Amino acid sequence: MAARILDGKSLAAQLRTEVKRKVADLARGGLRPGLAVVLAGDDPASRVYVRNKVAACEETGIRSERHEFPGAVAEDTLLQKIAALNADPAVHGILVQLPLPRQIDAHKVLEAVSPEKDVDGFHAANLGALVAGAPGQVPCTPAGVMRLIEHAGVPLAGGRAVVIGRSTIVGKPLALLLLQKDATVTICHSKTKELGMVARQADILVAALGRANFITADMVKPGACVIDVGINRLPDGRLAGDVDFARVSQVAGWITPVPGGVGPMTIALLLENCLRAATA
Repeated sequence: MAARILDGKSLAAQLRTEVKRKVADLARGGLRPGLAVVLAGDDPASRVYVRNKVAACEETGIRSERHEFPGAVAEDTLLQKIAALNADPAVHGILVQLPLPRQIDAHKVLEAVSPEKDVDGFHAANLGALVAGAPGQVPCTPAGVMRLIEHAGVPLAGGRAVVIGRSTIVGKPLALLLLQKDATVTICHSKTKELGMVARQADILVAALGRANFITADMVKPGACVIDVGINRLPDGRLAGDVDFARVSQVAGWITPVPGGVGPMTIALLLENCLRAATA
């Protein structure tokens, strides 16, 4: 039996509708949430991501502003802009689009964002809050993954979750969120031995490693929930995830498509984080 498709596009549309309603309520009270996006360089993918995020803001009534810099921008210039945005009461959320140009220390720039305005959830204070189980902004992609899993009714408590990928953007925070729901979590990475064997033990398998079609059907436990965070451009221009969707969908119980799975949820949770920042 083919896996149930976890439709992130549909769920994200529902979440955006709810954000739009709440933003309208705030506007009637004289408050309009504002998001500032900082973009440095000419990376085509980054420009597409920023355009999509700005369009989502416009759709839901969140005010957005773009601050663009050339690829040769000095680090101090970015830090000065972020300091100004931190001090601007009309800006409730700040998003620094990654990757940054090579001469920029990305960690230093991300840490310059006020934790209260860090709608990406990348600041050490927010990641630390996640470790402690305290309130804070949660990274958008992991939060979106959890909403998809919970919306589908996938059992988490007592289940074995395997997360392939250990980035601070997806892998590590998602592992913490799964732990909070009483899953038993294993994080795998490029040095993991017998990765296929570990993956086959997972009730919830998350692929976030950035390698097209890496997860094959023989790596998946029958009936497992497979979450594909990857998005890769193939030589022919098509998009592919980290999971061999056609074959794995014949084994898994649930699966996310690429595109239309995790991606739309990431943007929806960004909007929710911006709304939360405005009302904190």
